[in-house]
Amino acid sequence: MSAADDLLPKADDLRKKIAIVEAEKASEYMRKQSAADAEKKELLDKLSQPSGVSDEERMKRAAAIINRAVGNGLTEVEVGRFPNQICTDRGRAINQQEPGWENTLTGLPKELFEFWQKHLQPRGYKIRYQIVNFPNGMPGDIGITLSWS
Repeated sequence: MSAADDLLPKADDLRKKIAIVEAEKASEYMRKQSAADAEKKELLDKLSQPSGVSDEERMKRAAAIINRAVGNGLTEVEVGRFPNQICTDRGRAINQQEPGWENTLTGLPKELFEFWQKHLQPRGYKIRYQIVNFPNGMPGDIGITLSWS
């Protein structure tokens, strides 16, 4: 074995070492992606199910949110955001502002719309569901904004 062998590894050995490092990076990425996918599925499952919140409790929450916003001089506030997968058409009708878009809502977003319709709309509040981001040029999350101006 020469001094060069001690100082400078062979190219094949370097390629093997790089392959191992790359495989470890890919494995870590897959673990993180799997965890993120599981978290997103859990959120979708939760948002798709009935919340179990009574109208009385929801009214208390709405009053707190609205009063805090008014105290800050605001005339509207985003009250929620959800993945477009909660809509039966992945938010297409909302994005196009089609009449009847509210019929595409499911789960908690539908509950919130029905609560607004029953309790807040008669008091003059307006609600807006709109796409709030466009990852890779495609509709993403949907925001729910309540206004009173």
